[in-house]
Amino acid sequence: MGAHLVEVDTAEGGEQGTEHHHREDGIDNGAEAVAEGVELGYPVEHKVNDGTQGNGARQRPIFQKLLNSHHFRCKDSIFFARMTRITRIFCNFAAIYAQSTMSVTEYIHQDKATRRFSFEVLPPLKGTGTGKLFADIDRLKEFDPAYINITTHHSEFVYRELENGQFERQRIRRRPGTVAIAAAIQQRYHIPVQPHVICSGATIEDIEYELLDLQFLGISDLLLLRGDKAKEDSRFIPTPGGHTHTTELIKQVKRFNEGFFADGTPIKRPGKAFDFGVACYPEKHEEAPNLEMDMQYLKEKQDLGAQYAVTQLFYDNEKYFAFVEKARAMGITIPIIPGIKPFAKLSQLTVVPKTFHCDIPEALAREVVKCKTDDDARQLGVEWTTAQCQELYQHGVNNIHFYTVSAVDSVVEVAKRLL
Repeated sequence: MGAHLVEVDTAEGGEQGTEHHHREDGIDNGAEAVAEGVELGYPVEHKVNDGTQGNGARQRPIFQKLLNSHHFRCKDSIFFARMTRITRIFCNFAAIYAQSTMSVTEYIHQDKATRRFSFEVLPPLKGTGTGKLFADIDRLKEFDPAYINITTHHSEFVYRELENGQFERQRIRRRPGTVAIAAAIQQRYHIPVQPHVICSGATIEDIEYELLDLQFLGISDLLLLRGDKAKEDSRFIPTPGGHTHTTELIKQVKRFNEGFFADGTPIKRPGKAFDFGVACYPEKHEEAPNLEMDMQYLKEKQDLGAQYAVTQLFYDNEKYFAFVEKARAMGITIPIIPGIKPFAKLSQLTVVPKTFHCDIPEALAREVVKCKTDDDARQLGVEWTTAQCQELYQHGVNNIHFYTVSAVDSVVEVAKRLL
């Protein structure tokens, strides 16, 4: 059998690629490498739009025409079967690439009838590797998440005892690597990622370098936050040379998008502009004097360019509904995505209100005190969260964001019931 040529439009590079390394059996090495994609677990039946979408145009594999071309006219049925298989894999890779290049904002504004979810993960503790993180994502990716959000953590002081019995204060970051983890997730799973960029613990210059790194890595979705106060501080203290408020951070990112560094120097070759969202608080931020003023800050973030907001976790849907209604009346029109965390441990009955400054509804609290074990509490949390999400869907919410820390098992179980 003669050698056959397979032409492939290399989507990531944007150039035509033709592989010329042929084998005696007629399948080139490039095609063989793609065929190995089956071992990665990609669904080979996935289809993508052929470029004629609109007005009810049908969906079909983008390489279907190639099957009928002279490259694939062959009397050898085994060869044809192999080429069909490879074509399906190509279609799947094209679909995955299309998904990975869609922005978070585009996902949020997609078909309102489709239920979607996203989830937040933490970078691994320093020195512990990525094994557990990837194992958690492996379980959650089955539910086709719209994007994965990665937190950023302020450094903190620790005290180490010296040989002479004295203590030395050192500043460390327990969870470094937000940018690297975001890039690793994007490369490994082809799922959009959304790292946190925070004011806390960073100078304006630090943030600028972070934006450059993210742009180099092809990451263009951000969640902009002030960040928590340092553990050793009683209140938020801005880093010298840094920002005090999220609004200042937004202005820096906008200026960067417009092609200027923070000092006003033009960027010679501006890259892709960043899309960004912000946080909001249905039960108000802990430092806000009242909910009304807190929502005015959200309105200011929207007016500066925020494209959506993600809420702090809550357990009472009525507070979310009231918050959204009040926001719309104030002229806040951006999507407000509910943030949900399943109740998972008995201790959370007192820890959650203190840590996240949200109420545990009386009905939930009454059931928690009846639980004898953490497993009982976890199962109760799954039931409550499932009902909570179902009610949100019934009220027209189609994007739900899950906080997964210490709750991956519960989120998986809830997702199985809902999606």
